[in-house]
Formats: sequence, C-alpha cells, structure tokens
Amino acid sequence: MMAKTFKALSLLLSYPTPKLQQNAAELRDILASEHIVAGRARQSVNLLVDEIAHGDIYDLQERYVLLFDRTRSLSLHLFEHVHGESRDRGQAMIDLKAQYETNGLAISASELPDFLPLFLEYLSTRPLGEAGEMLGQTSHILSALGERLRRRKSPYEAVLRALVAIAASRPKDEDVAELLREPDPDPNDLEALDAAWEDEQVAFGPGSGGCRDGLIARVRAGLRPAATPQA
Repeated sequence: MMAKTFKALSLLLSYPTPKLQQNAAELRDILASEHIVAGRARQSVNLLVDEIAHGDIYDLQERYVLLFDRTRSLSLHLFEHVHGESRDRGQAMIDLKAQYETNGLAISASELPDFLPLFLEYLSTRPLGEAGEMLGQTSHILSALGERLRRRKSPYEAVLRALVAIAASRPKDEDVAELLREPDPDPNDLEALDAAWEDEQVAFGPGSGGCRDGLIARVRAGLRPAATPQA
C-alpha cells in the first residue's frame, strides 16, 4: 500500500501557490480517507489547510519565506541539521539522490534531495511500511523542527508533529535535545541570520561546481512543480 497522505503533507510544506490554494480541499479529503493522520493531529493539520485555502496568497508566501527560507534553524533540508556543510553531507546527498532515481523518482540538477517536501514525495511512492521506516530515521529532526515551530506559534507545527506520529520509530529525547541546543536566531535579527548563513558551499554530485544552500536555492526548491494526488 502506498500512501497519498505523504504527498498531501509534502504539498502543505511547499511554497504556497494559487494552485495549492485551489487544491486544498482535495488534500483534506486525502487525509480523511486514508486515516494515517488521525484524531487531533489531523484536526491540527486541517487548520493549516484552511489557512492556506482562505488566506491572502502574498501573506502566506511571506510567512513561508520568513520561516523556512530565512531561518536556518527551520531549514526544510534535512541534512542541514545533522551534517551542516561537512563532506558527509555531500555523500549523503549523492546516496539519497541515487535511491530516488533507482526507484523511479527523477529530480533536476537544481533540486537538493534532502528537501523535506521532496523526501515526502518520494515516500508517497513507496510501500507504507518502508515509508514509515525511512521517516523514522529523520524523526529527531522532525521533532526538533516541530518544537521550534511551536515556540513561534506556527500552524506548520501540525505537519511536523503528524510526521513524527506516523514514523515507525520515535526519536530519542537526547537526540532532539542536541538539535535544539543549536542556535535559533530571531528571523528579524538580520545580523544573526547573515552570520548563520556564512558557510562553505556544498558539492554533492560528480563534476558539481557546488551548491550554496541559501535563500535562492531554497525558494526554488519550494517551487518544485508537483501534481496534486487524486483522491
């Protein structure tokens, strides 16, 4: 069994567009029909669905950029939180990209394979048990992101909490605590944000000239074209 729920959650974590607003009701239907996200968790996710469906698109986009593109501690690039700019991250990128392609998900050269919406898109193509196991490997990162979003009273917290609940294994408290000890600057503190982004480039492909994991790359990643799953 493959779960469209992962695709729906992927779209909710993607850069808001008018098309996403138009398809919001379909995302709600998918979550309700598959029952993978249940109870209060689904109710909380549905609040975000409603905000996206009825909010001003420019306000939604500004909020998304402020959270996920401007604030490194809220990066939706998973390896950012465990490898930083080390060489280990480059190899992890190569391995994950190869796994995608082996199983039929081709990505463009401009896309970073550890981008969470892309990772969830891949999980939507895999059997549910396998998807849960892979999600469990990232549950400490997802839990830390959810906690940081909670502190900001962001409705996006609901999606991260739902993913942790779906994962086949729970995160260890000490792993989450270690991530939460990392700097978490105020998005309005431009000096702190600039300092957080002053890192070396990341090269993760043969012959790559490097790819700075910065604002422009992240916004482009958020604009990955993706068809909304059919209920």
